[in-house]
Amino acid sequence: MFLIIAIGITLGIPGLASGASGAPASAVMKEWRILWSDAGEVPDRAPPEGEVWAEGSARIAEHPKPQSKTSAWIHMKLPDDASSSQGILIDKLHGQQVAVFAGERKIYESARTYNYELNHVLLPLHEDLSGQDLYIWLETARDHITVDGKILIGPYHELLNRFVRSNLGDIILGSAFLFIAFVMLICAAFLNNKYLAAVLSLALTILSVGILVFTYSPFLYTVFEQYGSIFTHMYDISLLVLLPSFSLFFEKIFGHGWKGMLHKLRQFQVFYSLFCFLFLIANQLAENRWFGLYYFFSVQVLGVVMILQFMLLIGSSMYFSLKGNKDAVIFNAGFAAFAVVGLGELLQFFLSRGSYNLFLWKWGAVVFIVSLIVILGRHFAKNHEQILEYSKELEMFNNELQRSEKMEIISELAASVAHEVRNPLQVTRGFLQLLMGKAKAAEREYLDLALVELDRASGIITDFLTFAKPEFGKDTVLQISDEFKHIEGILAPLAHLHGGKITVDIPEELAVRGNSSKFKQAFINIIKNSIEALQEEGLIQIRCYQKQGRVYIHVVDNGEGMGEDVLARLGEPYFSNKTKGTGLGLMVTFRIIEAMDGSIHFTSKKGVGTDAVITLPAAYE
Repeated sequence: MFLIIAIGITLGIPGLASGASGAPASAVMKEWRILWSDAGEVPDRAPPEGEVWAEGSARIAEHPKPQSKTSAWIHMKLPDDASSSQGILIDKLHGQQVAVFAGERKIYESARTYNYELNHVLLPLHEDLSGQDLYIWLETARDHITVDGKILIGPYHELLNRFVRSNLGDIILGSAFLFIAFVMLICAAFLNNKYLAAVLSLALTILSVGILVFTYSPFLYTVFEQYGSIFTHMYDISLLVLLPSFSLFFEKIFGHGWKGMLHKLRQFQVFYSLFCFLFLIANQLAENRWFGLYYFFSVQVLGVVMILQFMLLIGSSMYFSLKGNKDAVIFNAGFAAFAVVGLGELLQFFLSRGSYNLFLWKWGAVVFIVSLIVILGRHFAKNHEQILEYSKELEMFNNELQRSEKMEIISELAASVAHEVRNPLQVTRGFLQLLMGKAKAAEREYLDLALVELDRASGIITDFLTFAKPEFGKDTVLQISDEFKHIEGILAPLAHLHGGKITVDIPEELAVRGNSSKFKQAFINIIKNSIEALQEEGLIQIRCYQKQGRVYIHVVDNGEGMGEDVLARLGEPYFSNKTKGTGLGLMVTFRIIEAMDGSIHFTSKKGVGTDAVITLPAAYE
């Protein structure tokens, strides 16, 4: 957001992005003369009369310098209407050393010991300078003299406003990048190791870009000229940090690349950046005596390395974009804009033999960093959604684990109790049957009741044994439609008693493997629960279909339904929402379905009904 505001301010101030080309000025100097010189130091006076001058103008982009010359004079005539409030702005003048003379008087001097030749000269003009000759002396190692901007004469306060506004965009953008980078570095202290390398590399990339934008602006070297050497060193160091940091970020996002090319590139850049950094220190200790060699390695060779890096990363970005990842597409679009602009400007810089001023790259960097911010926002949102999803899954797994542990304990207990209780019940039932033959009519009524209760207890024990160990016996192919015809015949009368009916829609060809008796037992329990939940004009719909090797069986009713609290506990041992229910029927159903490698899932809404979905492996897959 801060970067967007900064861009809005930069583009919103009239004339800021375009260098305030529309600022008013009373005169634009378009014609001048050039005199070549071999002076290596700032002269004390203007050149004498009688020298041979060459004609120059703003229409000529470059004025080639003779091989034996090291400096040049530029001469022009000041207008006659100069007042006390007038000033002169010399925009984008290239020279290591610069001096300005008005007549015989030196009114400006700059002798830089650091490698930054771009000058913006803003000077007030006194009334006594009206109509005087203006001489500009400059010394440069370039092969030509270039005046990229305009030479303006007009009201001093308007020229000052123009100069500040033309450079304010760099200051705003650079400050925005620095602010974002520092915030990311602070946040990185609270991240785990998984994201630390990516965040740190991105923060260093943004920090380096901010320093590059900040220290590339001529505003600093004009206003704080005494600190120019520090600014140039900051520029060089930030460039040496930028390349390996950006390669590391790219590698962390997309991997090592084809045959580890990205990883090898980053390793080389770390080594080469360290080499250039040590060379920078050595050159400073040697009082700049090795500057030519340092310039070769840190500018010319490093520029070639940057071009190769951009070409490799552009190719990699195009490859990763084809994979269809949305974050990758956003990243590659932003990076492509930055890399194409940067590559184009680097080529222009080398083709112009160093006379081209890089300025478009910072807007490419803005596009790229905005794309990274968008990706970061998407990444945080995606992580938040994943955390919520993982939390739900963890809760589900914990519930399933608790249920499995309970089932295991109850299964062992049920098997033990059932075996111990069944034998005494059978003996008791046998004796009661013997007594039936000798009992009187009045006594038989009580004996019949006792036998019924013993049979009910035996059924419960059978359910216990089925739950504890659902042995299927012979495993056969079951035609689902045939099985449900039998089930419908058993349960249809019960449904009619509750005022409802059962409909079955099952294709003939669908089949599963299992035990017919257990299969019927499981679905009879489910359908009986649906019947007992029916109200007036109740309907139970049974339908079945096959999908991806699984058979899906839906048992849907329009009964009273269940709340979320009841749904969450279905299948728990001894849980039942019926007044006289034991919960064993549904427990046995879950056990049988699980033993058939299937699953069962209930969805229900209070007052609407319930949908039980059972999935089983298809028999012919």
